[in-house]
Amino acid sequence: TPGHSSPFLFLPPHSRRSFQTLLATPAAMAAAIAGDAETDLTLPISDDLDDNGFPASPPTAATTSSFADDFYRSGIDWSSLQAPPSHRRRPAAGTIETVCGPLVQKNLFQAWGIEKPAAGMAQKVCGPQVQKNLFQAWGIEKPPREEAAQGAPVGARASSSSPSPSPSGAWPGRKRRWGGSDENGASRKPVACPFYKKIPGTPFTVDAFRYGAVEGCSAYFLSHFHCDHYGGLTKKWCRGPIYCTALTARLVKMLLSIDSAYVCPLELDTEYVIDGVKVTFLEANHCPGAALIHFRLSDGKTYLHTGDFRASKSMQLHPLLQTGRISLLYLDTTYCNPKYKFPPQEDVIDFVVRTAQRYLKKQPKTLIVVGAYSIGKENVYLAISQALEVPIYTDASRRRILHSFGWPDLSKRISSCNQSSPLHVLPLASLQHENLKKYLETLDQRFLAVLAFRPTGWTFSEAAGKELDLIKPSSRGRVTIYGVPYSEHSSFSELRDFLKFLRPQKVIPTVNVGNAANRDKMQAYFREWLKST
Repeated sequence: TPGHSSPFLFLPPHSRRSFQTLLATPAAMAAAIAGDAETDLTLPISDDLDDNGFPASPPTAATTSSFADDFYRSGIDWSSLQAPPSHRRRPAAGTIETVCGPLVQKNLFQAWGIEKPAAGMAQKVCGPQVQKNLFQAWGIEKPPREEAAQGAPVGARASSSSPSPSPSGAWPGRKRRWGGSDENGASRKPVACPFYKKIPGTPFTVDAFRYGAVEGCSAYFLSHFHCDHYGGLTKKWCRGPIYCTALTARLVKMLLSIDSAYVCPLELDTEYVIDGVKVTFLEANHCPGAALIHFRLSDGKTYLHTGDFRASKSMQLHPLLQTGRISLLYLDTTYCNPKYKFPPQEDVIDFVVRTAQRYLKKQPKTLIVVGAYSIGKENVYLAISQALEVPIYTDASRRRILHSFGWPDLSKRISSCNQSSPLHVLPLASLQHENLKKYLETLDQRFLAVLAFRPTGWTFSEAAGKELDLIKPSSRGRVTIYGVPYSEHSSFSELRDFLKFLRPQKVIPTVNVGNAANRDKMQAYFREWLKST
């Protein structure tokens, strides 16, 4: 499943053929399972194809369309069906193997090492289907965990062999994940970095770590420490300096084990000159350490990249945004839809505190649970802790992260004992009735009921709107869950107000841009908002 790194996978019989086609060699299969961004698959490129049904070159667009034509045009690299000698199985004794010969359709029973059933006989399946270990099924060695993981586990030490910048100022780079060349010198197409992650007229990119060594990029900016923005960063990083806020820098080094030589922390509201460009970080009102990034080029053009942000009136008071006009705005458009009209964050927090107090008055042995990401939503559970005068229990991993913020009022309230506080912080995704029922059972009758809050903009209901008292909780047995529209992204009306204030010459949306209809709709909103400015 997406986001799950386990090498164990059940493959129903009808899917084996397509799976073997995509992962025709043990090495390719292992790399796909490992998910290691640094894995460099070196497969030969065949210049000619034989009479087994594979075309010498993809059909042109003018060719009459058919299923086969569309399939061949879809970008499949047929060379992946042909492995170099280093990746092939050793031939059986007494047989001769043709190395890098023509592509031949294989016997799937033989390839999978299973016995072919007799003709006309149905295979009897006894008992439940069992998940198989694919490394064992393919007869290959399981790669080490540190090589297979995208990011090092919490607490992992930085590698002593981590690269560092060269004295000349040139940053040694690794090959692109799918780019560069193979052992035979044949070039491979790199994964392209989206244009909206590049800052024009500069050698900068923002949140572009999953695209290999981006051509022409000498400095990589990280807006905040959420995995959809730092994805691609591993402890092997050596492609160039990473510019981020001081808090984000601590998290990058602590949780991803990035070599400190590559991490360049910048303070908020301080102007820095990087490669001739004036760069300033502004508070993004998102998660701890998140920043808006303001670029001023030598020709006078100014660009603003919002990363992820929750627009607020206080941003309009910043001198950099009050003076001059933004030439190009890279805008977080997560909720760029008229139906999202979030109440102010302060109102949502007040509602959460009042609700917790009401439930505790009714049942003093109620456990209050707040769902949160690895970072973010801290203001919600901190407000509950302050109002109820109780400590905050979290697991060891989250405690380590929260202490790294350097916030004294938060740090002094963190507890390591789950019995000592009626306020617990759990992963947002785990806030389901069955999970919370089981969690309650682990606390040895210390609590008799659970009141949980899921603070995210996705819980917003048009029926309730900004009338928070109209929110209906989901109750089942002793567990009650409230979805509250506490968002750390801008609502539709907040985006509108921000653009009307900023008056950018051009706006580039950075979220929900994969669909042309979405892009056109958002651009129509932008034109309408800027028409009167």
